[in-house]
Amino acid sequence: MKIVHVIASIDPKNGGLQAVAMRIAAAQGAMGLDVHIVTYGNTAVNTQVMEIGQSIPGFSKIHWHILPDANRIERLFCFKGRRMLRRVLEQASFMHIHGIWEPFLLYAAKLAKAAGIPYCVCPAGMLDHWSLQQKSWKKKIALGLCYRRMLNDAAFLHLLNVDEASAIKPLEFKAPNFIIPNGVFAEEFDPLPPKGLFRPQIALPANRRYILFLSRLHFKKGLDILAKAFAEICETYPDVDLVVAGPAGGAEGDFISLVRQFGIEDRVHLTGPLYGKTKVEAMVDADCFCLPSRQEGFSMAITEALACGTPVVITDQCHFPEVAAADAGIIVSLDQGEVAKALAAILDDRARAQSMGQNGRRLVLEKFTWPAIADTTLRSYRLSA
Repeated sequence: MKIVHVIASIDPKNGGLQAVAMRIAAAQGAMGLDVHIVTYGNTAVNTQVMEIGQSIPGFSKIHWHILPDANRIERLFCFKGRRMLRRVLEQASFMHIHGIWEPFLLYAAKLAKAAGIPYCVCPAGMLDHWSLQQKSWKKKIALGLCYRRMLNDAAFLHLLNVDEASAIKPLEFKAPNFIIPNGVFAEEFDPLPPKGLFRPQIALPANRRYILFLSRLHFKKGLDILAKAFAEICETYPDVDLVVAGPAGGAEGDFISLVRQFGIEDRVHLTGPLYGKTKVEAMVDADCFCLPSRQEGFSMAITEALACGTPVVITDQCHFPEVAAADAGIIVSLDQGEVAKALAAILDDRARAQSMGQNGRRLVLEKFTWPAIADTTLRSYRLSA
């Protein structure tokens, strides 16, 4: 069975969508499927993706078709992209589209339909209420002109959780909804590295604890909420720092301004993006992982932190109720005071924090693994084709 995954960019700095696409593809390749990824990305991105892939089981089974970064004309009309898609789609059984608001994905859906190849679309939270409010008039026009048809014609919509299914219900798309979550490869997190490997990399003394934020530095990730929450608890926990890791996303300037305003520069460490072994080491060393996000589909960062045995503080907009059900962390509203209280609760009780970490690791390794998810996607393809 030939599966073609399509994503507008494979650049890791763009967030979890890229990580998900390559891991689903790798897990499917490990099952013996003929798996292809068609995307855009420059030489440096290509090199980075191949380096990240060294730790991903089944990654070598993926057939890559990476086009040079699109200029404005190519991004709009996708001349090279369409030529590539036509070639790769020959004898394809199914197409898996990751994302929505890109012309390349729209053309991919049209080409698949014209060739009689069924496809699914993973909106990855892009149809959530908060997401639709961003540049809302443009998205309303885009839906009306073409993207609604792309979604209606899909064999199914690959949704990440029940909340996402509820959120898109008022939009009344014709395609059925299949809920397929994200996950991890157990091999990437078992065994875990020993504690203490990350702190020296940022010159953090061994006797200092830290809260870890790891995600794109974008407004929706709630960095401003985190800065205010951390400022609230700083004096109570003088041995605790905040480590902020992730690629630039537009919110870093405002975050740094808040840190300076609160006078906590010496307690906050910005590391830039972390990948592979270093990312896992950072999560293992952290006393708490915090993502006070305004919107998430199914956060890879949260899932990976749980797999590392790290308790988490997240918002209800992360749509991960299993965290509370498993007692793997604390879920709060989008409120700096609530985030501060949750962080304090974990920092105050080390025994409870350790128990939460164990619960989270068990939750992920038992229920959210890529081989099982890949098997679910395959059954979904066959059911809907």
